Amino acid sequence: QVYLVESGGGLLQAGDSLRLSCTASSRTLSNYFMAWFLQAPGKEREFVAAIARNGASTYYADSLKGRFTISRDNAKNTLYLQMSSLKPEDTAVYYCAAVTGDLSAYMGHYFYSYWGQGTQVTVSS
Repeated sequence: QVYLVESGGGLLQAGDSLRLSCTASSRTLSNYFMAWFLQAPGKEREFVAAIARNGASTYYADSLKGRFTISRDNAKNTLYLQMSSLKPEDTAVYYCAAVTGDLSAYMGHYFYSYWGQGTQVTVSS
C-alpha cells in the first residue's frame, strides 16, 4: 500500500510555469511505476506522462510533449511534473498514480492501483 499526496497546484496565467509534486508514503518508491493524469470538468481522466521505476524512461501524451516534464526522486519519495507555457486548456485537476512493478500500457488509468487526491491547476487567459 502506498499513499500519494499531490501539491503545487494553483491559479496561474497563460504562459506561466508550475511544478507539481507528489509525495509517496512508501520508502521504496523505486518499486512503483508512476504517472500523472489530468481530469478537466465534465471530461474523462486523461494521461499526461509516465516514468519508469528508475526514471530512465519517460512517456508523454503527444499533445503535451515539449511543455511538460515528468521526473522522480526516489530518495525523496517524490514524483514531479514540471509544466511550462501553460494554456487555459491545461486547466484541470492533476492526479499522480502508481502501480507496483512495470507497466507497458501506461496510458490506461485503470491499470494504476494507487491515486492521490488531486491538485487543481487553473490557467487564466
